[in-house]
Amino acid sequence: MFYKVQSVEPLPEYGLLVIFASGEKKQYNVKPLFDKWQPFKALAETKGLFEQVKVDAGGYGISWNDDIDLSCNELYENGVNI
Repeated sequence: MFYKVQSVEPLPEYGLLVIFASGEKKQYNVKPLFDKWQPFKALAETKGLFEQVKVDAGGYGISWNDDIDLSCNELYENGVNI
């Protein structure tokens, strides 16, 4: 099942506020990915990149550029309900 993303907003300390098409809201922390996946380090190293997050076409995920993205399922399953 896909949990389509309706909108995403960057939060302080590399958090994301993700609103899904169902109306559910979750907070997702990107910071742990910096050590896990090399491309995500750019979000901390490149000034202003983190704030450029956008919803992918169709709501199947979010992305910052061609190398850095997260699926809607990752965000839903590992995000914290708010």
